Amino acid sequence: MDWTVYILQCADGSLYTGITNDLERRFAEHKAGKGAKYTKGRGPLKLVYQENCEDRPQALKRENKIKALDRPAKVTLIASAPISEL
Repeated sequence: MDWTVYILQCADGSLYTGITNDLERRFAEHKAGKGAKYTKGRGPLKLVYQENCEDRPQALKRENKIKALDRPAKVTLIASAPISEL
């Protein structure tokens, strides 16, 4: 089963990084206010980055690496891999 690391941009400009094995479902949960405590009330949300991983352990490692980046590095990462909207 493929896993995805993703970054959401919140209405306040902040960035949220997470992982899932079903990106469409997870994004819908975030938009409905049921995804994560951080994103609740920060909509509208925009999916700005996604990266596929082979398994959950790999996705968790990548998520932690992205979360450790400062904001300018995250913005550069997002700009390097434009995606289409869900």
